[in-house]
Amino acid sequence: MVNFDKTICVVGLGYIGLPTASLLGTKGFKVHGVDASKRIVDTINQGRIHIVEPDLDILVKSAVQSGNLSADLEPKQADIFIIAVPTPFKANHEPDLSYVEAATRNIAPFVRPGNLVILESTSPVGTTDGVVATILREAGHDVGGDVHVAHCPERVLPGRILTELVENDRIVGGINDTSTEAAVEFYKSFVRGEVLATDSRTAEMAKLTENSFRDVNIAFANELSLLCDKEGINVWNLISLANRHPRVNILQPGPGVGGHCIAVDPWFIVARNPELARIIRTARIVNDSKPEWVISKVKAAADKFKKPVIGCLGLSFKADVDDLRESPSVEIVHKLKQEGIGKLLVAEPNLTKHPEFDLMPYEEVVAKSDIVLLLVNHRQFRKLKAVDLKEKILIDTRGIIV
Repeated sequence: MVNFDKTICVVGLGYIGLPTASLLGTKGFKVHGVDASKRIVDTINQGRIHIVEPDLDILVKSAVQSGNLSADLEPKQADIFIIAVPTPFKANHEPDLSYVEAATRNIAPFVRPGNLVILESTSPVGTTDGVVATILREAGHDVGGDVHVAHCPERVLPGRILTELVENDRIVGGINDTSTEAAVEFYKSFVRGEVLATDSRTAEMAKLTENSFRDVNIAFANELSLLCDKEGINVWNLISLANRHPRVNILQPGPGVGGHCIAVDPWFIVARNPELARIIRTARIVNDSKPEWVISKVKAAADKFKKPVIGCLGLSFKADVDDLRESPSVEIVHKLKQEGIGKLLVAEPNLTKHPEFDLMPYEEVVAKSDIVLLLVNHRQFRKLKAVDLKEKILIDTRGIIV
């Protein structure tokens, strides 16, 4: 039975925190959202959104207008605290937990006996107990006694976040049994998928394992694309044929791997056990090197022109979203600009502006380009046909133009 009397404080109103806060608000919970950005706080309090996600605008507007969702720069007392802040890595691929530490310190004065604190941010093994619980203990709380602490990693797909927050199975791990039980009870109140109970370290490792598995398999596909290019073989045709085997399911290659999860999470495993995580490290190296290979293909094509115009289609890390985090497409276009390889025209239909590149409609980009570099398989770009580009050099890193 859902207990709508419980109040919730969500710290971090980004790609996970805002959908979570607005969903809970429309379910009847009283939700206080917290973000360090005044612009974001003001936007949400006006019932508007600062990120692109299908139907999120409707959900936020509904939650705000109902009075169940409000945003502020500071936390306040609640029954349940959800930490959904970024966990990037530093320049040396070491995890940066400063956001988690700051969020925990910010909520510590507002935590009371009987409260549940949940870390949803993807984190290295040991973060829930070693960082969140430790900071709360240092603040004088009886953690594991009358204050419960747990980890429940998000496992949603951008573009389907609102559906998957409810439908997907969730892994919930507390720092002790009572914390696990409290967190499981909460997630069962709004998740239709199965809520799977474990301990916090296993929950942390499960999320890292899921994304490392995908990264390793994408690396295999990306390595195949290099080999096939060398051999004059169409890699997408090859993969389609190989996948006809009943026990083979090769993923699709691309210009690299981006996003806040797959391009980052495997390093959390490598950082803790570099001597053991050999395949995981190698996969990261393969995927991180793919943008340079794409750039080399563009350079080779550009040598055929005196002053080439290069049309770059897509900046986001995956199709049909505006998310640029760790995007290999941004890296490629940025380096092409840095190295002065021709005149660049850029299209990203999911953005209205970009701080570095002047964006144009993709039709105009294609029409004016000598070289068309397709980096993201947005639905708009799927309308392009190879026959319409016969006067141009096409570099299709997604294999969607036929």
